[in-house]
Amino acid sequence: MKLFRFLFSKLFVYQLLIALLVVFIIVFAALSWLDSTTNHDQRIEVPDLSKLSLEVVEEELKAYGLRYVVVDSSNYNPDYPIYSVIEQNPKPGKNVKENRKIYLTLNPSGYAKIEIPEIEGRTKRQVIPTLKSIGFEIGEITYKPNLAKDAVIGLRHKGKAVKAGERLPKTSVIDLVLGDGSRNYNSEE
Repeated sequence: MKLFRFLFSKLFVYQLLIALLVVFIIVFAALSWLDSTTNHDQRIEVPDLSKLSLEVVEEELKAYGLRYVVVDSSNYNPDYPIYSVIEQNPKPGKNVKENRKIYLTLNPSGYAKIEIPEIEGRTKRQVIPTLKSIGFEIGEITYKPNLAKDAVIGLRHKGKAVKAGERLPKTSVIDLVLGDGSRNYNSEE
C-alpha cells in the first residue's frame, strides 16, 4: 500500500516529469548534433571517371568535395588509356555525401607478363589449348624433321627462340616449331 501511495504522490510525479524532460532534451540534442555532423539529406552525384587520368580525376573530385583512393591496377585493357580509370566504386550516378572516398581501379601500362610453361615434347593438340588458356596467341606453325610427328620441338616469339620459364606479355604471339615425323630410328642426323 505504501508503494501504491508513493507512485501517485506529488513528489514522485514531479520527479518523473523532470526525468522525462531531461531524457527528451538529451535525445533532441543528440539527434540535432547527428543531423548537423552527418550531413543528413545531402547528396552529391558521383561523376563518371572512366578513361580519365589521375590528374583529371583529382581536379574533378575536388570540385565535388569528394576524395579518391586507388585500390588496384586491373588487367590491361587496350580500349582505355594507360593509367586511366577502368572501374570506380560507387558507380557513376550514385548519390553520396561530401568527403566520401571513391575507390578507383586503374589500367596498367601494359599486359602482365606470363611465364611460358614447360611444353617441349608435348603434342600440338596439348600445347595449343594450354598456351591459349594462359593468354598467349598462336602464330605460325612450322615443321622440322624430327622423330615425333606434331611434337613441340621449339617456340619462337618475334623470330627469336624462347624457352620455358621466360616471361612474355599476355597476348604475345608464339610461333610453334613441330616435328614432322619424317625421321626414324635408323636415319642419320
